[in-house]
Amino acid sequence: MQYIGIDLGTSAVKLLLMQSDGTVLSSISKDYPVSYPKSGWSEQDPLDWLDQTLAGLEELLATRQADKSKLKGIGIGGQMHGLVVLDKNDQVIRPAILWNDGRSDQETNYLNTVIGHKKLVEYTGNIAFAGFTAPKILWMQKHEPEKFAAISKIMLPKDYLVFRLTGAFTTDVSDASGMLLLDVKNRRWSAEMLAICGINEQMLPDIHESYDISGYIKADIAGSLGLLGEIPIVAGASDNAAAAIGTGTVENGSCTVSLGTSGTVFIASDTFQAPENNAIHSFAHANGKYHLMGCMLSAASCLKWWLEDILKTTDYEVEQQEIKALGDNPVYFLPYLMGERSPHNDPNVRGAFLGLGMDNTRAQMVEAVFEGVSFALKDSMEMARSLGIKIHNTKLCGGGAKSPVWQQILANILNMELEILENEEGPALGGAILAAVACGEYASVEEAAKVIVKVKEIINPNPELILAYQQKYLVFRSLYPAIKGLL
Repeated sequence: MQYIGIDLGTSAVKLLLMQSDGTVLSSISKDYPVSYPKSGWSEQDPLDWLDQTLAGLEELLATRQADKSKLKGIGIGGQMHGLVVLDKNDQVIRPAILWNDGRSDQETNYLNTVIGHKKLVEYTGNIAFAGFTAPKILWMQKHEPEKFAAISKIMLPKDYLVFRLTGAFTTDVSDASGMLLLDVKNRRWSAEMLAICGINEQMLPDIHESYDISGYIKADIAGSLGLLGEIPIVAGASDNAAAAIGTGTVENGSCTVSLGTSGTVFIASDTFQAPENNAIHSFAHANGKYHLMGCMLSAASCLKWWLEDILKTTDYEVEQQEIKALGDNPVYFLPYLMGERSPHNDPNVRGAFLGLGMDNTRAQMVEAVFEGVSFALKDSMEMARSLGIKIHNTKLCGGGAKSPVWQQILANILNMELEILENEEGPALGGAILAAVACGEYASVEEAAKVIVKVKEIINPNPELILAYQQKYLVFRSLYPAIKGLL
């Protein structure tokens, strides 16, 4: 049997075709633009997602590996937190406000200070972050009242795709967790948060587990793609939860670090845990349980910015050749180019290079970017450890994970083994796995992960460098408080 997994990312939608044993037969990627209408704003047209997804499905199903008669289901993972609003005619009211949009700073402060951390945690299990959906709703209510009054449906990016492909108005627990509208522990909408945001439950989608079937591809779309019979689409998952499924991060205490556009530390948990400081998120997992997650807004995107936008080069390999990675680089980099989520919850802070001298080299600047992102990921890891969670090793995924230099630096900074997977396809693979579970190919997500996910290499930390990086990390931790409010 064959399954399609879709990853609705920030810059592109990726689609892959998976055989039931986990073998990836082919994959397609389709780009679309991001709009930055004002400083700190980030928007996209949902119609671009739909158009490119349909084009990708057509291209994927036309590959020689595809057998339309064997296609049994589709699963979608997608970028979190984005606000998509439709009117009573199911037309998009305004461009989607994305996860990395920082316009709702005032609304976030209102939720955290006037409503208060204690109440937010009681209602949802989390505090407010500027990227979350609820502050965006409050921003729209204040700044676009006529458009707000026209809202009939509120949904997340990947749920918009499911809605357009099937007609089903649904979401899943992992993605809904990042809206600050869900009572995460009890997996239901929070009546208190809906009242605070001035919306009602009829505006929100039905909640499902990630491996539940949401609906079936509409007949006209199926016909245009040459598909016969009913093809189910599952509720899917947030990109991070779907990526965790794709990396096999499903057992209690297992961990994945992602070096994508954003960076995440994702830790699976059998039980719901709400950290006292709420510096990391407590969300529902796509396997029917829970997870803790620390998210930084700029990770591999920091490297892309430095190399492509500043140094005007796309030769990533050459730029890494002179890096020594001995833990003695005098340059520090703060990776807060878009503000920061975990653990600082500060949308206004900005990045910086520190410790510069006339003798610094180009390679040291690149190395500082690698280190700064890795130190920021360690911040979230340390928060999880403060809860008593024991993490001895982690899987590594994302575009940045393909750099051997970055792999070793991260292993040294985290002081743990990094597992590199045979098949690192991120959320798209997780979506396909969820579809296979929904269609009865596997009895559970855990069973599917054991069969499909395989480790090809382990990166061990260098014991001779661990102390040097730990000392650098202590300096790094002192830098954010020093620049807070200045950048």
